[in-house]
Amino acid sequence: MNLSHLIQIKRFAGNEDLAIPRKMTELAAGYDLQAAVLAPIVLEPMQRTLVPTGIAIAMPGGLEAQIRPRSGLAFKHGITCLNTPGTIDADYRGEIKVLLINLGEEPFTIARGERIAQMVFQEVPETELAEVEELSDTVRGSGGFGHTGK
Repeated sequence: MNLSHLIQIKRFAGNEDLAIPRKMTELAAGYDLQAAVLAPIVLEPMQRTLVPTGIAIAMPGGLEAQIRPRSGLAFKHGITCLNTPGTIDADYRGEIKVLLINLGEEPFTIARGERIAQMVFQEVPETELAEVEELSDTVRGSGGFGHTGK
C-alpha cells in the first residue's frame, strides 16, 4: 500500500539559502531539518537550546509530524532532541523549532544549515475516549516499570 499525502512547506523570508526538508536516501523514513540560525550557537555539555528551522508546514488532518534526533549526531556528539519525538499537529502553522540538548562531553557548534533533526510523518487514528468504572483484566494487570525483572 503506497498512500501519498501532500505536505505544504512555507519557507520564512531570509532562509532562501536553506534546502527544504529532504530524505537523504530513497527509502529513508525521515526528512532532514536544517538549523536556520543567524549565527553559530555553541551548545555546552548539558545545555539545551531551541533551534529554528526557518519553515512551517501544513498537512492534512489525520497526520502528525514527529521530530526525532539524527542518529549520527547522537552517536558522535551526544546531541539529541530533548522531547522526542516532538509532535507537530496538523493544525499548527508556526515555525518548526527543534529542542536540542548536548549530552556529550564537549561543546558542539550548531552552524547555519547543519542537519539537526529529522521529521517523520505518521498517521493518527481517529479515537474516542469512554470513561468506565472498571477495565477488563489481563495477565499483566497493573504491573508497571520493571515488573518483569531486569
